[in-house]
Amino acid sequence: MLSSAKLFCLGAILVASAATPAAAEEWLRPTGHGGEISRSVSRDGNTYTGSTTRTGPNGGTYTSSAKCVAGVVDRCARSYSGAGPDGQSFSGKRVSARGPFRGRSAGSFTGPNGNTVYGFRRWRR
Repeated sequence: MLSSAKLFCLGAILVASAATPAAAEEWLRPTGHGGEISRSVSRDGNTYTGSTTRTGPNGGTYTSSAKCVAGVVDRCARSYSGAGPDGQSFSGKRVSARGPFRGRSAGSFTGPNGNTVYGFRRWRR
């Protein structure tokens, strides 16, 4: 059985952790082949958002952004797009939900020719 002092300390820790401001992290670094990658991630409670941008040495680009909510069922939504050095572009979206027993994801991808492909997946843990 927990003493009242231990319960008070546990309550103080929970209140202090709930009162902390949103955490954020950003960085930028060169890649091994002469490109550059930048990343930004922030947290507000149980919601995480992030974005990534990559630039290749030959002019190709890739951009991705995501938002995830943590809980009994973790949910994420991500969108991405890119363009090659020759100007061909692509884009896509993916949503997923993962619970204690199974997960699901669905998404779409649009290629350089304008055709869109859709996909759906389920799995057990």
